[in-house]
Amino acid sequence: MNRDSNPRAAGLMQRRSFVAAALPLALGLSSLAHAQEKTAIEKIRASGVLKIALYKENEPYSDGNMSHMAGLDVSLGEALAKALQLTPSLMPFDAGENMGDDLRNMVWKGHYLGYGPADVMLHVPVDKYFMGENRQAFIFAPYVREHLVVLTNTQLLGVVRNPEDLETKKIAVEQGTGAASAMMGYKGGLLSGHVALYKNGIDAAKTVLNGQADAAFVSLAQAEAAIFQMKLDRKDWSFSKLSMPGVPPNGWPLGMAVKADNKELATLLDNALEAMRSSGELLAIFQAHGLTLAAP
Repeated sequence: MNRDSNPRAAGLMQRRSFVAAALPLALGLSSLAHAQEKTAIEKIRASGVLKIALYKENEPYSDGNMSHMAGLDVSLGEALAKALQLTPSLMPFDAGENMGDDLRNMVWKGHYLGYGPADVMLHVPVDKYFMGENRQAFIFAPYVREHLVVLTNTQLLGVVRNPEDLETKKIAVEQGTGAASAMMGYKGGLLSGHVALYKNGIDAAKTVLNGQADAAFVSLAQAEAAIFQMKLDRKDWSFSKLSMPGVPPNGWPLGMAVKADNKELATLLDNALEAMRSSGELLAIFQAHGLTLAAP
């Protein structure tokens, strides 16, 4: 029996011929689909929207509910979206156990409850060690340097040169923060009996402004925001820096983060930020919120 008269052999040859003929077509379609697949920035452009992750309860940078967020980071995010000719879509979120969790949930993976990720996250520390520990995200474009200060009334206490100057004073701090830990733990608790905890740093700062506390150990932005909200004159208040264990002596720069493979968006945002800095728009945003634009 020859091969052509064997039905099984004939069927096998037909299938082989079909596969051989279909393979170039399949490869061509696959290549076409790959060529037509949009990049991350092309997808953002097509949507017309820039999704911006912002911390909740982070006044004066970002605070409020889904329908009405306010703060410096909100204004900055909206200005960046406008510079990219996109519509801002704010994605407020609760801080996680650590910032690595926040980057995972809001930048490169998304929350397990289905929220996120965003295209960009603001208020991210620009720190080499932190960046090395979170390589799934690309951290860049510092826009301000934040640091802790002791806020006091220049007429009552003036400049605080060391923590011992506060030994008999009432000190207001934000609960659950590094500032609170540093003040409470200084020299085995030397000042702990004089420390009062408040929900946030602005509330802590306001106790000094209204005379209920002698000093507040808060961020410069929180101190300035409290003065701005109460419509007081900044020159009447002192902002002292303290050298204490656990307190970064030079503060910390704050920037942005995108997914590690979306550096094209990072470049566009970085260029937009520099243009805003050069034009004075960035300074105007800070001034509108009563804050100092400290060089990062």
